[in-house]
Amino acid sequence: MQMAPEANPQQLRQLVPHLNQAMAKFGVNTRLRQAHLLAQIAHESDRFTALEASRSGADYEGRKDLGNTQRGDGVKYKPRGLIQLVGRTNYAAASKALGVDLIHHPQRLADPELAALSAGWFWSTNQLNGDADKDDVRTVTKIVNGGYNGLDDRIQLLQAAKKALGMQSSKAKSQN
Repeated sequence: MQMAPEANPQQLRQLVPHLNQAMAKFGVNTRLRQAHLLAQIAHESDRFTALEASRSGADYEGRKDLGNTQRGDGVKYKPRGLIQLVGRTNYAAASKALGVDLIHHPQRLADPELAALSAGWFWSTNQLNGDADKDDVRTVTKIVNGGYNGLDDRIQLLQAAKKALGMQSSKAKSQN
């Protein structure tokens, strides 16, 4: 609540145990790594309030770069989870890694447990602990977002997460 006071307290109570489990499972085990992960997922999930994108996903229809090759894939595999995975390819990879059939049941990615686990899996798969250890919010954002959308907000959330975790305030690297 300290880093995202506008978050729904009930939603946070549901997410916290799953986030703790995911961070332990995927080696997000220092305060700096945790601060970076929390900042990114807070931004991606609209302050922990959206485990599924409100838009239909139609804008992802036919996106071969996301593996959306079948009619309806854009809507079916729209952004979900705390890291907002999108596309058939990402859903298939998460499905295999987490041992859950997200291809036939994509809406399960919006369940608090899978939303947190998929974020940890994505973080680990993309080896973001190293970038977090360097306090490199720009690189972490590029990998999570595919660009720099919301970079300023992510930096502010990172500072708030550091403060909430009792860390000395330090400026994150915003450039390489």
